[in-house]
Amino acid sequence: MSNAFLRHPLVRRYSDPFFNLIGQLLTPEWDSRLLGVSQLAIATIIDIGANKGQFAKKMRRQFPHAQILAFEPIPDAYQVLKHWGDRQSNAVKTFNLALGEKEDSLEINSHVLFSASSSLLPTTDLCENLYPMVREQEKIKIKQSTLDYEIAQLTEPLASDLLIKIDVQGYEDRVIRGGKQTLSQAKACILEVSLDELYQGQCQFRDIFYLLDDLGLHYAGNFDQMVAKDGHVRYLNALFLRSS
Repeated sequence: MSNAFLRHPLVRRYSDPFFNLIGQLLTPEWDSRLLGVSQLAIATIIDIGANKGQFAKKMRRQFPHAQILAFEPIPDAYQVLKHWGDRQSNAVKTFNLALGEKEDSLEINSHVLFSASSSLLPTTDLCENLYPMVREQEKIKIKQSTLDYEIAQLTEPLASDLLIKIDVQGYEDRVIRGGKQTLSQAKACILEVSLDELYQGQCQFRDIFYLLDDLGLHYAGNFDQMVAKDGHVRYLNALFLRSS
């Protein structure tokens, strides 16, 4: 398959929806109770690694009165996110930024056929063998900030009962280190965590566990998990909750 074909606008336009649909069919729908999160009076949702707004849209339905702050560094995905956010009656604010542990200018590995798997970290051979659609990549210059810095720039303080979602393809520990003050205010945190090494230098579940535990957020279970043919778990969506 030629690079010219893969870069064709129609291929780019329809590959993301196609692979997102496949993912939805293979992944069980989250229980509407959200492991207890639905019982919280969530007033603010921070979506880090928002892509085209898949999670934000789901939470908009679940918590219709919540303010959503959504961060996405990939320009094409961000434009889709912003278009949706701008139509949400000032309830959604979007940021064309990556988040990490320091302000910086970086290159992100943008996955041409499936932007949701793009990462600041290189893919491993395992990742490319399991998910061939990630092999076609291009490097894009993006800006990185920190969660704490961006929240400090807001004109109004965050409302209470904060929910934070982090889906950044192995970069979760950097986001947490750059957002400790904000995460210390969160009632709940949802993270996608790879147990297989899909990205070079990715953090481990134990890294996330100890970082969030130190901030008062305690592991409370998984919304779902992807299981390999031999029975081991490849990746999961984990919930961390603050004790009452």
